[in-house]
Amino acid sequence: MSRYFSGQAVPPWPTVVALCKAAGRDPRPLREVWERAKDGPSVSTAGTAPVRNDLPHDITAFTGRRAELDALLGAARTTSVVAIDGMGGVGKSALAVHAAHLLTADFAGGQLYLDLHGFTPGRERVEPGEALRVLLAALGLPPGRIPDGVAERAALWRSELATRRAIVLLDNAADADHVRELLPGAGRSFVLITSRRRMVELDGVQPVSLDVLPTEEAAQLFVESVGGTRPGDVGEVLRRCGNLPLAIRVAAARLRHRPAWTLDTLVERLRDGELAVSDVFEMSLRQLDPAQRRMFGLLGLVPGEDIDAYGAAALAGIPLANARSLLEDLVDVHLVQEPAAGRYRMHDLLRQAARADDAAADPVPPIARLGDYYLSGMLAVKKLVEIVISLPVVVSQPPPALPDLADHDTAVDWMDTEWANLTATFSLAVHLRIDAPAVGLGQLALMAHARRGGMAQLRRGLEVSMPAAQRLGVPRVLASHRYLLGAALMRLGRLKEAVPELEAARVLMVAEGDIVSEVITLEQLAEIRLYVSDPDGAAELLRQATALLPPRETAAQVRVRAGLGQALVQLGEYREAREVVSEVIETARGLDRQKERMCLDVLGRAALGLGDTQTALDLAEQAVALNRATRHPIFEAISLTDTAVVLRHLGRTEEATSGHAEAMRILERAGEPHRMARILLPYAEACLATGDRDVAARHFQAALEIATAHGLDYLVSAARTGLARVS
Repeated sequence: MSRYFSGQAVPPWPTVVALCKAAGRDPRPLREVWERAKDGPSVSTAGTAPVRNDLPHDITAFTGRRAELDALLGAARTTSVVAIDGMGGVGKSALAVHAAHLLTADFAGGQLYLDLHGFTPGRERVEPGEALRVLLAALGLPPGRIPDGVAERAALWRSELATRRAIVLLDNAADADHVRELLPGAGRSFVLITSRRRMVELDGVQPVSLDVLPTEEAAQLFVESVGGTRPGDVGEVLRRCGNLPLAIRVAAARLRHRPAWTLDTLVERLRDGELAVSDVFEMSLRQLDPAQRRMFGLLGLVPGEDIDAYGAAALAGIPLANARSLLEDLVDVHLVQEPAAGRYRMHDLLRQAARADDAAADPVPPIARLGDYYLSGMLAVKKLVEIVISLPVVVSQPPPALPDLADHDTAVDWMDTEWANLTATFSLAVHLRIDAPAVGLGQLALMAHARRGGMAQLRRGLEVSMPAAQRLGVPRVLASHRYLLGAALMRLGRLKEAVPELEAARVLMVAEGDIVSEVITLEQLAEIRLYVSDPDGAAELLRQATALLPPRETAAQVRVRAGLGQALVQLGEYREAREVVSEVIETARGLDRQKERMCLDVLGRAALGLGDTQTALDLAEQAVALNRATRHPIFEAISLTDTAVVLRHLGRTEEATSGHAEAMRILERAGEPHRMARILLPYAEACLATGDRDVAARHFQAALEIATAHGLDYLVSAARTGLARVS
């Protein structure tokens, strides 16, 4: 129903009739409009993400599998799901990726890829609920629109696919139950599944089973991978490789880089032990020197999807140049893939071989070094994204090298690129009780979540790493951990839970003599007072903070003055608010742009209170531009709301509602229900100003529902008051 009302889907005609009947309207005048709409795109283009192509790189010289490939391409025209099964290394993923690339032109609605890690050593499989979240996000749905339940997500996934002609590759599924909820319903999308198990339990799924390559195709693959023919018995090589494509490529790679070898030389290297595919990998490992073999084994421990050369250098504790050389050596012999320049990953079978090669090795030291690499990178980002609160993050072993993260955009790009790997390393550090990286990464995650949303994830990370912070036994570390947890709870609107955490953090800070952190904690407690409409209490706390703070602590001074300005605006003391903040705005400009934004927010709201609407509009628009320049969508939504409020006061109501709508889209994408509920209230007021009472009522009702569902008690009464006014 919400999709119909928001214009994202065209309802069936009987539903139109039923809705009109409920509204007391005649449906007949709508028939012509409905006829035109039903044949057009049923998904609104407003705010829709661009068409995705997430497919991995195609194999340049794909060989063989002609019958299976033809079956796949034909099935794409007649059925909606094909499941490719076969043993590990038989080439399921290669075939699926190759077919998907060939079908791209026929499926213009997007090309999605998800590795479900059903058989990946050392990795938990991606459960259906998480898989659906990733897939729905890939289709452009904001986190706020993705439900929590698996059944609800599956229904939404089927609904979204029904409006598109997309191809979806679900790689490495564990079994039928692993993908059952991911299958499409009606529509023209095409899903490819790969698994080591046959999907006999799935109705309507066309199977394609892969055996090892026929000898002729295996020989062709081997010759092409070697780069030409060599003297000797290729049949014996293929027999030793079990005619498995992965093993053939690995063996061929060894031969390709040894021009003096014949096929007989290669066979001789394979003769030790039983005739098994593992011998091919073992042969390749025997050909590695100790440094290459050590790097191969360490890469098997990597918890993320891939790794860059800097991370590999840290993992191994070696210079960057050495790491790059070793990675290239491993790529050359097909033991490691390089799907994008400078990024490296492993096939599951090779990851398993890497782990088995040194099964007794302790994973803690290399993962600790990898954690320190990500910690060091995040600390470099922190220098450009000023955080006033003390975060005494400990880097035990500085990495051999770091990328150049000297400018803001490069640093933020690095953080975004490494985010999945960083969070995977954080989770493994928590599991292995590597406490310093677990705590540091948990705390520094604030920078990503504050910028793009995800306070719920920040809260969970801080909670699971709290025992590590306690085990470290460093009061300042524990103080900052509790402070951040309190701040995250406040951003989620969980005010009653936030206050005890912030108070506990403050006690620890006082005991440690950390005045700056104590002052910032007071500022957060004051913000909670503002949330519950107690500006007098907020102002009192902020004046206490001002008295405590040494003058040299300029960044904290700006934060506290901006907070005091907000309290004074809420009290109606607009001139005093303007004076308090005007004294520090030039200082703020010399620190970082977000401190300047804090001041602009207060000055704009004070100007509006004083009736200077044009100045208020100029300041709010400056704040919007600043947030866009620093890539802070959450704050951009707040500044867009301020701009819309001023536009409403100027009588430009249509522009105001447009600004509110843009702010809501940002927060929906970020999945920030607390901020959404707060912004819906002025949005409803703007709709009232346009005379659209029905839309205003819907926004008040939405704010009430969000506030009730998330326990935002202080917003419930405001939403109810708005509803009462409309009715």
